[in-house]
Amino acid sequence: MPPRTIMSTAAATAAVLALGVTLLAAAPQSGAAAAEPAPVTDYCQGQCDDILPPGQNGNATLVEILGNKAFGTHPAHSDDQIDRYDGLVAGHTALTDQKLTDFFNDASFGVPKDRVESVVSPRADVTITRDKATGVPHIKGTTRYGTEFGAGYAAGQDRLWLMDLFRHIGRGQLTSFAGGALANQGLEQQFWPQAPYTEADLEAQVAYIRTHEGPRGEQAMADAQAYVDGINAYRDKSKNGRYFPGEYVLTGKIDAITNVGEIEPFKLTDLISIASVVGGQFGGGGGGEVQAALSLLSAQQKYGVAEGTKVWESFRQRNDPEAVLTVHDGTAFPYAGKPDKARGTALPDAGSVTAEPLVFDRTGSAGTDRKAPVKAPANLRKAQGIYDDGVIPEGSLPGSGSGAQKRGMSNALLVSGKHTASGNPIAVFGPQTGYFAPQLMMLQELQGPGISARGVSFAGVGMYVQMGRGQDYAWSATSAGQDITDTYAIELCEPDGSAPTKDSTHYRYRGTCTAMETLERTNSWKPTVADSTAEGSYRMQVRRTHYGVVTHRATVGGKPVAYTSLRSTYRHEADSIIGFQMFNDPDLVKDAASFQRAASNIDYAFNWFYADSRTAAYYNSGMNPVRAAGVDPALPVKAERAYEWKDFDPAANTAAYTSFAEHPNSNGQDYYVSWNNKQAEGYSAAGFGLGAVHRGDLLDDRVAKLVAEGGVTRASLTRAMAEAGITDLRGEQLLPELLKVIRSRPVTDPELNGVVQQLESWRAAGSQRRENGSGSHGYAHADAIRVMDAWWPRLVEAEFRPGLGDDLYRELTAALATDESPAASHGASGAHSGSAFQYGWWGFVDKDLRKVLGQPVKGPLARTYCGGGDLGGCRDALLASLKEAAAQPATQVYPGDDTCKAGDQWCADAIVHRALGGISQKTIHWQNRPTYQQVVEFPAHR
Repeated sequence: MPPRTIMSTAAATAAVLALGVTLLAAAPQSGAAAAEPAPVTDYCQGQCDDILPPGQNGNATLVEILGNKAFGTHPAHSDDQIDRYDGLVAGHTALTDQKLTDFFNDASFGVPKDRVESVVSPRADVTITRDKATGVPHIKGTTRYGTEFGAGYAAGQDRLWLMDLFRHIGRGQLTSFAGGALANQGLEQQFWPQAPYTEADLEAQVAYIRTHEGPRGEQAMADAQAYVDGINAYRDKSKNGRYFPGEYVLTGKIDAITNVGEIEPFKLTDLISIASVVGGQFGGGGGGEVQAALSLLSAQQKYGVAEGTKVWESFRQRNDPEAVLTVHDGTAFPYAGKPDKARGTALPDAGSVTAEPLVFDRTGSAGTDRKAPVKAPANLRKAQGIYDDGVIPEGSLPGSGSGAQKRGMSNALLVSGKHTASGNPIAVFGPQTGYFAPQLMMLQELQGPGISARGVSFAGVGMYVQMGRGQDYAWSATSAGQDITDTYAIELCEPDGSAPTKDSTHYRYRGTCTAMETLERTNSWKPTVADSTAEGSYRMQVRRTHYGVVTHRATVGGKPVAYTSLRSTYRHEADSIIGFQMFNDPDLVKDAASFQRAASNIDYAFNWFYADSRTAAYYNSGMNPVRAAGVDPALPVKAERAYEWKDFDPAANTAAYTSFAEHPNSNGQDYYVSWNNKQAEGYSAAGFGLGAVHRGDLLDDRVAKLVAEGGVTRASLTRAMAEAGITDLRGEQLLPELLKVIRSRPVTDPELNGVVQQLESWRAAGSQRRENGSGSHGYAHADAIRVMDAWWPRLVEAEFRPGLGDDLYRELTAALATDESPAASHGASGAHSGSAFQYGWWGFVDKDLRKVLGQPVKGPLARTYCGGGDLGGCRDALLASLKEAAAQPATQVYPGDDTCKAGDQWCADAIVHRALGGISQKTIHWQNRPTYQQVVEFPAHR
């Protein structure tokens, strides 16, 4: 049996019997054409729409890349969705159901004959039909193998270079593959230590799925192999036909004249590597316990142990009673809470923590950005240096970049049928995964034996649709981020019995002095046309133990220890394939309950949302380990058997996991919203930031109002999403309290009073960051927005730093950044990424100001900080920081970058599709919105 929650015995038996028939026809030799399958009924009846910018086509030949650089031309279907997506900013206010297709595409199954652009049959048992409007592949197979082969072939057509990049990122070999740009060095140094594997480890994960997941595991690996075979078929054909992606020439992999060179064949273990990048970034949760411990120690040092712990807990907000919830009907799902009396906590001695070194033996340009451009042929010079800043600029990939926090992204809005105009549930939802060219995800429709779905999949793991729609249902996900990662303090030892030091490479495991396993990656690079970084190399090294990978060294009670990070999904990067397989199976998913059971087979931490013609529903997935009684999951714990996860077996990193019913779940609630907010009462936050103000409030307030009014339509729910997506959280939720403090007495400085009036006008107009005219590239209330952007970090510091002191303020801001405005290049996903206002001190400011104003506060901070709790003192601090902010010119607030001139406010916010290949895209208006988005309302059901 798989280690996660599984279907009921009856349901599992039925699925196995049905699957057995499919398995008989799954072998590769079944390529002969079979009888045409019965037509699929589309129960959405034209009421399913979706969009994914900038365009479906993510491959470009060398000629097309050079044309883009020289003349700004684009390959077909590489940019035809960007204007439609961008247009919703200006068009949402007048949106009707009839106008939805001005901004979204029809997501119906199939392609009408008069809308067919091309038909390709890479095998006799599959056809790939692309539509004229978008170029999306509609893959139809008469055999299971053929269907999956077609999916892989289409992925090669649309994302070959991107898939190659991501398998090398997952394997920690990006610099050797694409060049030694400093951003490439940083990216592989950040990702590889999170999921370091040998080739044998990757092969073991493939074998685990085959041997532990029953017939569905066998089928999943057969499907994956067919998918890989399809990728390789296109790889060979495009190479021989000389229409492969031009990036292979620019990075020195293939000679443009002789065609000498190779695109390395894909294999099953590459899919595990890609899954580790995707799942780890969007479906992880927890960790960070060492930093949490440091901030706790700082609080205890300032206030004493008892009072310091109380102060720290008030900022940690594990279960803030004022937090916006997805399940808001009062149902509680206790998990990962603070124990009444903690056991086994292993706080470091003050000043003893050091990070584990990762990079060794640097040569040449390693650790620098030194360039040594090659002499490029004249015909390639237009593309020279396209990767000098890295194939993925630092910080632009969610969760990457210096000091970045794990991203929880995506949003969802669902309303049950009793509150809609039609009586059917409505959903507006999608994953928010950043903006790239090509996009990390790709659209496809899959129709074949046991598979019937349309939607998106991450490129390279697209055997199944991961978020999209079936025949009579649709589904999507948001990152959940619950705590599935723990930090252990392992006692160091020496095998000869001598005294250990912090540098020791052995540790005690259940009484035995055990050697740490050393994993290494040695990468080297030379300058190419694409990346001018001078020749260099280095070696990455991590130490792996039974309790995970070593991240820090310290002493605890004077004894040397290593801190390790153990994620429940480590060594199980692709096990979630079973859940995705189920989502695509029309014979398994027939209603909300069967969908939730399928979702329970997803190991990563996601919030899953479902809608059909009858029910809107929700389920939280993840391998939630059952912790030992008394263990505090927010802090490091001793690596002793008494404090391990229940039934922990390090061989394959398995344990006991919480049951299906213990995960937050709901059917038929009046409405659901999720923007990576808290799931339900008692479901403890895995980190800082889930407090009284959250960007989820921007959705919750609007959807609650719609539900109260009744008669919700697809257009009205989409408008709510779009309006929230251009609203400044600070302006809507916090500016009223700030102004109330400031206006507690007249502002006598005329110039400063004018600034306050500007802020009041902006708040009265809705606190939006929106153009003052379509295409103007200038905001209405631009000066108020500039002031807010300059003021927020200053006001947080003026409010909290005097009371907390320098040391505690530094540690708490290291645990949770104070701000994440759209223009903040320090945000967790970098500048120009769309996503904003997830991480910040919004909730702390809100609770503190309400306390100063004498308003009721549930779950208050342990102390009042603004002005030491005095209204007049608080007002003085806010006004002083506001005056300083108002004096800061736009050129300093928005200092400029490789996209924008200094002082260009609109551009500083704007979305940039970061080029992962040779094709660049235009800059578009900021929206805090899913990258791929569906608008669905099913009027009928099977």
